[in-house]
Amino acid sequence: MGPSDEQFRRAWPSVVRQLAAFAGSLDAGEELAAEAIARAVAETRPIDDLVAWCTTVGRRLHLDAVRGRAVRERALGELALRADREAAGWGGADDDRYALLLVACDPVLGFANRLVLALRVVCGLPTARIAWHLGIDARAASARLTRAKRSLAAGAGRFRVPEPAERAARLPAVLECVAAVHAVAQRDAIRPDSAADDLGRSAWTLARAVHAAHPADAEAEALLAVVLLALARRPGRFDAEGAALPLDEVDRTRWDRGLLLVGLEHAATTAGTGGRFALEASIAALHVAAPSAEATDWATIASLHERLVAVRPTHAARVAREVARARAALAAGEAVDEPLAALALLEHDGPGAARRDASLALADLAWRLGDDSAAERYRALAPHLPPPLAASALRRAAATPRPA
Repeated sequence: MGPSDEQFRRAWPSVVRQLAAFAGSLDAGEELAAEAIARAVAETRPIDDLVAWCTTVGRRLHLDAVRGRAVRERALGELALRADREAAGWGGADDDRYALLLVACDPVLGFANRLVLALRVVCGLPTARIAWHLGIDARAASARLTRAKRSLAAGAGRFRVPEPAERAARLPAVLECVAAVHAVAQRDAIRPDSAADDLGRSAWTLARAVHAAHPADAEAEALLAVVLLALARRPGRFDAEGAALPLDEVDRTRWDRGLLLVGLEHAATTAGTGGRFALEASIAALHVAAPSAEATDWATIASLHERLVAVRPTHAARVAREVARARAALAAGEAVDEPLAALALLEHDGPGAARRDASLALADLAWRLGDDSAAERYRALAPHLPPPLAASALRRAAATPRPA
């Protein structure tokens, strides 16, 4: 039996990084890795070490191409030596993902291009899948990927992992990118079809590697807490048919207690530091600490979301704030007119993912208020949602409107 999907997923970043260093180009490294892995799939003999096997095959392919262009043997030797020096000090799948993420977060790239490059090179997702995740046209995703690689080639000359001082400077961008991978996982890949498509686990390995590289950074630790707490709750998010469950109906007994304890420990360590991810970790910890959905401290959660918007006033943060305000008002028996009006505006403004989140929030609030418009809203949203959320929306649409 050949290597599994999980083995290929874990091998991908290591193979890409080593071949990119060897070839001096991220683009060439990715192409060599893809060809080497394709050959591994076709290999009939057992492969003991998939990374070493693919790296060896990729290096041979590159050297064959270089020799074909009549490059001198001395230049080949220097190239190999530079690659060995570049690869020194990096070992393991997590380290390789972190190294590739550092490259993807080059300052010459904009955030959108960094994210596409990270999803493709670090997480190994095909371009069409990236486009689906981000809600953009496949051609647009391909164009972003091409621009990112060209910008890196023009700015850096050859592939290289940044030195320690550069790594520290790139840390905010790295954290943003890991958070974006996590957000995509929470929205569109909450129940992955395979290990190779598990962006939630990819976000975890990335966050873990970044925290290991920057153990004294509170935001790196807080982001790890956010990812851990989300993964810990994932087992209870679905019913027997695979539909996503609303927060009130989640089976908390299925949560991964080991991950919860570790995530809560990291969240407690960073509480009060005031950064974006520290606030997000505190919010997640409050959701986890509540013994039931009814006992959730929505008032405190709403106040934390207010602080989060002050730190990072994005559309997604505003949507989350209005949801928390509405739930806090409902819990207190108060009117929800203000958050409803704010969500109605956000439904037609900002990135596609944030608009969709606002639409889902409006449908949920309509359902909780017993408004007949809830069913229509859910049915309109269902075709644009991933299967677990679509099934949940259609189930809500078929249900009798719930009184407040």
